[in-house]
Amino acid sequence: MQGVVRTFDPQTAEGVVVSDRPDRREYVLATDALAGSIFRVLRQGQRIVFELNGREQAVNVRTGAEADMGIADARV
Repeated sequence: MQGVVRTFDPQTAEGVVVSDRPDRREYVLATDALAGSIFRVLRQGQRIVFELNGREQAVNVRTGAEADMGIADARV
C-alpha cells in the first residue's frame, strides 16, 4: 500500500500515515515499523510504501527513493 506520512515523532517513533486509496484512511505506525531499517526517522509529507499487520497498523515501511539509492527492498 502507498501513502504519505501525516505525523511522526522521532523521539517516540509514533506516527500516522494516510493511504493513497480513495478513502484516505489513516493508519498508526506499529512500534516496530522502522525495525531493521537503514533510516531512523520519517518526515511529514514523505511518500512511503507500507504493509498492514493484523492490528491494522502500518509496518514494513519503505520509501520510493530506495531504488534511486541502489537499495533493493530496504526498509525505511
